[in-house]
Amino acid sequence: MTIVELREKRAKLWATMEGFLDTHRDRKGVLSAEDDAVYANMEKELNDLTNEVRRMERRDAIAAELAKPVSSPITEQPQKATSEAKTGRASNAYREDFGLHLRGKRMLHNVLSEGVDANGGYLVPTEFEKFIVDTLKEENVMRRLCKVITTDNERKIPVAATHSTAAWTAENAAYTESNPTFAQKTIDAYKLTDLVKVSIELLDDSAFDLEEYIAREFAYAFGAAEEQAFCVGTGTGQPTGLFTTNGGTVGVTAASATAVTTDEVISLIYALKAPYRKNAKFLMNDATVSALRKLKDSNGQYLWQPSLQAGQPDRLLGYEIYTSPYAPTLAAGALSIAFGDFQSYWIADRTGRTVQRLNELYSTNGQVGFVATERVDGKIILPEGIQLLKMKAS
Repeated sequence: MTIVELREKRAKLWATMEGFLDTHRDRKGVLSAEDDAVYANMEKELNDLTNEVRRMERRDAIAAELAKPVSSPITEQPQKATSEAKTGRASNAYREDFGLHLRGKRMLHNVLSEGVDANGGYLVPTEFEKFIVDTLKEENVMRRLCKVITTDNERKIPVAATHSTAAWTAENAAYTESNPTFAQKTIDAYKLTDLVKVSIELLDDSAFDLEEYIAREFAYAFGAAEEQAFCVGTGTGQPTGLFTTNGGTVGVTAASATAVTTDEVISLIYALKAPYRKNAKFLMNDATVSALRKLKDSNGQYLWQPSLQAGQPDRLLGYEIYTSPYAPTLAAGALSIAFGDFQSYWIADRTGRTVQRLNELYSTNGQVGFVATERVDGKIILPEGIQLLKMKAS
């Protein structure tokens, strides 16, 4: 079944669920226990279809990336005789020696000294790092939504704390002074590591694409750890999470500890200043989306609408919805829904990811270890750009 067919099936199922809710609620707007069980089964099927659509989209994206040509196509046009050779970590020699290093073989060009890291590993080749970064974007929703920068060291970002104010001035009267003030946000870098073990037999198998395997494993592990920190990180030894007291601005507090109303969702949208709304999106947990699916607006239309187009997210009141398993659920005191322009949250990659080969540590098990290291930080730069809905404290 194709993605289009899955999306059409999901849309038909949602239409059935809408009709079921409309016809089976009692006068108080509540489903009976039997009807609630039927609806729960339909909702599970809807979630399964949604997950399958996302899985197929990721598969197609990876397939498209792997299908890209690894070299320039042969053409009838004459090539430039003085083309610039790639140097450093982008050179073919560096990439070849790095591959030999991973397999524990003698290096041919001895150029990895350019990329020696203080931790004992080597900086990965440019293409290897690009593959990790591209895969991180697929596995980490925050990297797809937020502003990502690359730094060589700690970076201080000036932020306007207060703005100037214009005043009506009479002819020949003195000007009224404004005194805008500025603050600073510091983007640092926190160390994130992952270790994978590969059997010696696989290393000796020339058909086994070791570089792609460990790059993908590291990207999956880094993606999960990063997304959790970008959502709920403490800021101590790790990035500062968006759904924390040091993250976005609390725009609405729900009247309930476990439920959200239509009016509260609408209030959250308009708690965000108009300039930010044009690029605004929702971010929440899948369980929160499940609860919001039952809400209607004043015209009797459901707030949530499934996407019918491949690659496009579902929408809530016309705004795109993204989900993360690390966003807090609807619980007492939790910051459960974020709405805003996510370019207000910055992710800073410190230049150069490294890989270190561990020859002896797992040798008794017939394995070789590989440790990957990256340094990254993330924090809200403009808190007013992202509004949070907070659940009532118990």
